[in-house]
Order: sequence, then C-alpha cells, then structure tokens
Amino acid sequence: MLKQLIIKNFTLIDTLDIRFNPGFSVITGETGAGKSIILGAIGLLLGQRADTKAIKAGASKCVIEAHFDLSRYDMEEFFSQNDIEYDPDDCIVRRELAASGKSRAFINDTPAPLALLKELGERLIDVHSQHQNLLLGKQDFQLEVVDIIADDAAELALYREAFSEYTDSVKALGELNEKIERDRANADFIRFQYDELDSARLAEGEQQELEQKASTMSHSEEIKSALYEADNMLAAEGAGAVGNLRSAGGAMEAVASMLPQAAELAERLNSAYIELKDVSQEISRLLESIDFDPVELDAINDRLDTIYSLEKKYHCESVEGLLARRNELREQIDNIDNSDEALAELQAKVDAARQHCLDCGARLTALRTDAARRIEGEMQQRLVPLGMPSVRFSVAVDAEQPSRNGCDRVAFLFSANRSTPMQPVSQVASGGEIARVMLSLKAMISGAVKLPTIIFDEIDTGVSGKIAEKMALIMQQMGRSDRQVISITHLPQIAAVGQTHYKVYKEETDSGTTSRMILLDGDARVREIAQMLSGSDVSEAAINNAKELLRK
Repeated sequence: MLKQLIIKNFTLIDTLDIRFNPGFSVITGETGAGKSIILGAIGLLLGQRADTKAIKAGASKCVIEAHFDLSRYDMEEFFSQNDIEYDPDDCIVRRELAASGKSRAFINDTPAPLALLKELGERLIDVHSQHQNLLLGKQDFQLEVVDIIADDAAELALYREAFSEYTDSVKALGELNEKIERDRANADFIRFQYDELDSARLAEGEQQELEQKASTMSHSEEIKSALYEADNMLAAEGAGAVGNLRSAGGAMEAVASMLPQAAELAERLNSAYIELKDVSQEISRLLESIDFDPVELDAINDRLDTIYSLEKKYHCESVEGLLARRNELREQIDNIDNSDEALAELQAKVDAARQHCLDCGARLTALRTDAARRIEGEMQQRLVPLGMPSVRFSVAVDAEQPSRNGCDRVAFLFSANRSTPMQPVSQVASGGEIARVMLSLKAMISGAVKLPTIIFDEIDTGVSGKIAEKMALIMQQMGRSDRQVISITHLPQIAAVGQTHYKVYKEETDSGTTSRMILLDGDARVREIAQMLSGSDVSEAAINNAKELLRK
C-alpha cells in the first residue's frame, strides 16, 4: 500500500509531500491542474523511461520517492532473491534524474537497475489510464484475464516447456532437412574429398616425424662430424675421457687403505665412469646409424609435399586437422546414405513432442474454459447494476495452432441489447460501456491478484449520474480487501464516495506556476464537490447537493 509520495523539482512541482490512506481515495482537480504530472512521477517509480525535460526549470535534478507498507503482501522472497534489505512496514522506492541525463534508482537505499525497479513496481501498483481501455481489443490482454481467473500459472509453465521442446524439435528437423539437401547436392564432391584424404593414408604424428627425419638427413654431414669428434674425445685409445676416468678411479682405489677420503672419491669416479661410458656407447651407435640416403630423403620430401598440399587445400594446420576433416566427410556420407532413417527418427520425435504439447494444451484449455464460464457469470452480475440490464457478455475460447501461450484464441464478446448479436467488445461497445467493462474486469481480477495499490485515471469517462455512483461503490468495495484504490475523477458522484479526498491545483508564485496537492476535509471537501457540480459559481443549492452526496 502506498503510504507517502514525495516529489521534488518535477515538471511544475517544486515540493510535494503527501500521505495516502488505505481504502478508496479520490483525486480531483481541474483539467491541466497537474494530476497527470503526479501520475508521471509515479510512472518513473515504476521503471518508465525518464526525460530530462521533466526536471523543473532551474533545478539540477528531480527526486521522486514513495513509501510502501508491504506487511500484508508476502514479498520477502523478492527482496532476499535480489539481496535487498526487507522492511515490510516501510519499503522505500526512489528515483533520481539529473539534468545531465543520468538516472538512478534505489530500493530501500540500495542501488537498483530499472528492470528490477519495474519488476517491483508491477507488484506494487497498477495504473489504469484511459488508453488502457484499448487493451480490450487485444487478444493477449483477454487471454491474460482468463489465465488470472483460471489460476493456471503452473499448467501454463508446463505447457510452455512442452511447446519449447516441440519447437526445438521442429527446428532441428528443418535444419536436418536443409543439411541433407545440401549434402545430397554436393554428394559427389563430398565423396571425392573423402577418397582423396582417405587414400593419403595419413597418420597422427606423421608430419612431425617426417620433418624431423628430413632435417636430420639434410644435415647429416654436420651431425656425423660432431658425433665423430665427441666419440674420439670420449673413447680414443689411451687419450679418451672414458679410459682416463677409469684410470683415475683405479688410482684412488689403490690408496684407499691409506687415505680414507680416497675410497669415497674412487666411488664417485666409478659412478661417473659408468655414466660417461654409457654416453660414449650411445654416441657410437648414433654415429653408425647416421647415413645420407638421397633416395629416402626424396621420398620423405615427396610425402611432406603431399601433406602440405592437402593442408593448404583443406585449410588445416596439421595432419590431425586433415584426419578430423576426413572423419567429418565420412559422417556426411553416412548421413546421406542413412538420411531417410535419420529423418524418420527425428520426425518421430517431432510427432511425440507435438502430441505432448497438445496434451498439455488440452489441460490448459480445460482450465481456461472453466474460467471463461465463471467470468461470464461474474461479468453479467457486475454489468447489470451498472446500467446495462440487457447486457450479454461471453468469453469465446476457440482452438488454434499451438503457440507460446497455448492452443486457444480468446475473444470477449459483448452486446448491450438482447436483440443485437454479440460481437467483439472493442468493436461494438461505446466509450462509457468500455469503461464499465474495464472496471468490472479490474474488480474481478483484483479479487484474484493480491496487488497493494490500484490507480484509476478517469475510468469514469463516458458515464455520469447513478452509473458513476455505482462505479464508485465498486471501487470502494475493491478498497476494502487489504487493497488501496485511488481514482482520479471529474465526477462529483465518484468524488463523494471516496474515504479520502485529495485536490490538485495550480498556484502562481514568484518563481512561476506550481502544482500542488492537498488533503481535503470538512467544508473544503464540500465546496470542492459543489464546484464539481455547479462550476466556478458555487450556489447554495450546489453546497446542499454536495452535502447530500457525502451523506449518502
């Protein structure tokens, strides 16, 4: 419930701090007094786009702040999920707009993105403006009304999951069909590419091994020279390092009994001798194995040329890439050869997914059909007292192809007279009739949705007299169930029913025109309603009439 609204430097408002009460409240004021400005400020709190032109001339920024009582609406989960401090008795929503164009939003003094502000706003306030009457012609709105009354959110979620699986399988089938068609058109070329790669008999690691062999054979003379020199230094008769190291170890062993340290040195020299001898033997084997064979080198280079040519042709950087490409081509060929089986298998999945979607849709349709009958009965009861004794209201639920919202097309049909056939409500209802239908729908929906605050912006357009009074009583009734209803109105019959009455007016000050909003009580309220009855010249009769309206 909206407890307090604070507006600073917004359009014609310099400072406004107004408190709101539970139940049914009304806001009155002449056209152009600033009622739409207040709605615009509330719209910013609900996440609407901001315009720097809305900042009062001469001010650096505007601030709109609202305080809400959420103690009866079980909204703690929203705050915990978004890591925002939860105070059910005083939830503060604030929007700041700087002249530089920068906009900031806060929920309980925690910075919040506009998307989050909008999500919270949709749970706090429903603003019904005059243009929303056009929603009666929108199928989505009509379907949403039926879904709210059907309380089918869980079933709708299951249906949407099934519909998503169905559309995904249809998409996969289409993609497979397109791929098979492309592959079939290129079948000969695909087989040629596969045969070319397969006949090359490629092996993983082959390129690196061949490149190493080619490098070794191309530098065989330098390699053999280095190996020969190393072999000679290590194993030359009488002068090789291996023999000298062995002799050094023997010398140390000879004096080990006389010099204790010599035994350890002899052991270390013998270990070094064993390792160096092993190295010398390995070098000797390499020396014998290195040989230059021009025929083999030519064969290696030819093989590498083949590999390099294939890599360039298939845009691969390695033999492994060529092998992967060959495997892809093999898979394409298998798909072409087995395309009928693959299509049949996927088609079966599509059929199963469609049937599951239709089954879920049928359960959703049953809930909607039952809700449609309840809506018809309740709307009949609500509209007859609103000056339409012969009204007929029907909710048609017709089958259509599965879509994200189900397998149903919903239409609200209406006739104000028994002799006139029912047609879509937006096509045959007058402005006043549409206003009464929308109010009745809102009243019905409000019983199913636990929304703290509903604001009606001149929903009484096109009605007057007793009908306006009955509409006021409906809004008053809506405000009795832990709900706050605020109506912006030009009709005294509605203004008189409000439990709380506010007036918006313009005032000329030294700094220019300013919009203000005050709470009316006692004589001030009587005079405001009398003025709504008679115009600027308030007569005694108008005063008495206003008192009578308030008494009733």
